[in-house]
Amino acid sequence: MKREKSCGALVYRKKDDKQPELLLIKHRFGGHWSFPKGHVEAGENEVETALREVGEETGLRIDLLDGFRECVEYYPKPNVKKQVVYFLGYAADDRVHKQDEEVSEVKWLALDDALNAVTFKNDKNLISRAKSFLMNGQSQDR
Repeated sequence: MKREKSCGALVYRKKDDKQPELLLIKHRFGGHWSFPKGHVEAGENEVETALREVGEETGLRIDLLDGFRECVEYYPKPNVKKQVVYFLGYAADDRVHKQDEEVSEVKWLALDDALNAVTFKNDKNLISRAKSFLMNGQSQDR
């Protein structure tokens, strides 16, 4: 069995006293709504990969929150097991510059709306965990 590993982040912003908003990207080749992520390159750790991929796909620089690291595993094709590690990152500057080669659309959505917009159950679970993490005071300064 071939194994693949990617890392990415659920990127959020906070507007006034409203519910945080998540950045969703529509992947050009899969056509699904999800989060920025990509393959780990030689010599990179998980955090470096997540920060690089978010930067490449969205143009955003983010600050990752301590204590949020979620791992998802699935089989994208026969005999291939993929592991994706996600972090939660805050975007102070939320002006997105999408990577046209890989991303067809981007949008910021309130957490509850994002939950309905993502395509896969794993992503719905990630949003629920992120919402819990944010609402339980884990990131009081943001």
